[in-house]
Amino acid sequence: MSGVSQATLRGTGALGVIIRDSKEPRVAQIGDGEFEIDAEGVHYRLLNFEVRRLAKEGAKRIVIRNVRGQRYIGTGIKRKGLRIEVHGTAGNDLAAFMDGPEIEVYGDAQDGVGNTMNDGTVVVHGSAGDVLGYGMRGGRLYIYGDAGYRVGIHMKAYKNQVPRIVVGGTAGDFLGEYMAGGILIVLGITGRPGRPITGDYVGTGMHGGLIFIRGEVDPFLFGKEVGIGEITEEDRAVLREEIENFSRYFGLPAEEILSSPFVKLYPKSHRPYGRLYAYWWLVTKKG
Repeated sequence: MSGVSQATLRGTGALGVIIRDSKEPRVAQIGDGEFEIDAEGVHYRLLNFEVRRLAKEGAKRIVIRNVRGQRYIGTGIKRKGLRIEVHGTAGNDLAAFMDGPEIEVYGDAQDGVGNTMNDGTVVVHGSAGDVLGYGMRGGRLYIYGDAGYRVGIHMKAYKNQVPRIVVGGTAGDFLGEYMAGGILIVLGITGRPGRPITGDYVGTGMHGGLIFIRGEVDPFLFGKEVGIGEITEEDRAVLREEIENFSRYFGLPAEEILSSPFVKLYPKSHRPYGRLYAYWWLVTKKG
């Protein structure tokens, strides 16, 4: 890191004091186009500066060790062919706005993984927090364990760009809330035992995409905007592709998972609240 860039990044005021107390990220080259960063005690801004610098300079693989909740790792990076390995707990907004790289986390990830992500792959060998895949536009997320509330909220798809999320454990309330496109798959085979596979209000406000849940689920948990559909051959092909990917990453038996029954949820309408908006418009116009 150059002196000018470092000084600018560290800034002034209260935030500047916090950053000035941070350790320097230690970077070592471990192979051709491969680098390792020790993130122990490093402020997230300094860590991400190094990650972006290495990505811009053409690194093929970046290994980050001793991660303790530093946020924004991989955020905004637009680079196919780049692999980032995170050892520890990734902080909020991992891979937000990302377009192309592959990130693999050997630990847990906090809230907002894949926020508005455009392309790429994120693999988490632990659990993830809330709003996983918020506004996600493309790419794939594979979570070994559980996920928090509002998984896939505002997910969307466009033509051939279809985001996909697979959660190996359970998901909290409001799964697929206001979902406009993409694929959500919840397997309920890993994570904390004794938890229901989903929380309440599944698919509330959903108006696009599909949700697949392994096993039996009480329809009482579903939002009124979703219906239960038959699994088609096209659906089975999607499930096979994603579950085989998931199983390859985590060493699980794909065929055994695929042999289980799945519940398919689809949106009953592409404008579930259209009448409410129309009513509001009429009332305000008359007023």
